[in-house]
Amino acid sequence: MLNFNQRIIAPSLLAADWSKLADECEHAIDSGADWLHLDVMDGHFVNNISFGPNFVKHVHQIVPNAFLDTHLMIERPDKYIHQFIKSGSSNITIHVEPDYEIEETISEIKKSGITAGIAVNPETSIESVRPYLDYVDILLIMTVTPGFGGQKFMIDETMPKVKEAKEIREQNNLSFHIQVDGGICSRTAKISASYGANIMVAGTGTFRAPNMKSAIDEIRNA
Repeated sequence: MLNFNQRIIAPSLLAADWSKLADECEHAIDSGADWLHLDVMDGHFVNNISFGPNFVKHVHQIVPNAFLDTHLMIERPDKYIHQFIKSGSSNITIHVEPDYEIEETISEIKKSGITAGIAVNPETSIESVRPYLDYVDILLIMTVTPGFGGQKFMIDETMPKVKEAKEIREQNNLSFHIQVDGGICSRTAKISASYGANIMVAGTGTFRAPNMKSAIDEIRNA
């Protein structure tokens, strides 16, 4: 996971049609998706509820070879990471904002043999995640307020953080990818990449596009 010039496209299943989940997962992979992104929301940390470990397990059973990028937008990820590990997650990203033992949680994720990420909301500074950047594989910078899909990309609030994260990585010889999530399409992917992001999470911009393969290709090549 060390090629920062590789553009990784991760369609978010939050925007998929769950009434035909198997078809949607397989269609995303067939359309060129590198990863599948799973947004787990608890109704406390964010004002929405999505799904839990059994949903992730079901997706893993549908596409057992897919890289499942599980994003825990929950108050106490430390209490639930083992359930999501057992469900087939390939990466688990946790947020820096709630009050829990973050470094220990990252360590537990990585001890299981999968990768770990740390996420920041638009209003959260990069300084808050500095203590963990030596240990994580992914820094996820939310480009919308988390909770609901289809929101407008927040360029002024988030792109300086992408740039700052890239500078920290280079100056300290670190090895984390920079991921962006929220309002991603070919236009905003180009902006994000110009600041240093290389993992693009897109929900509405992929699953709701008229042609998913074309949408993924445009995000990748923008």
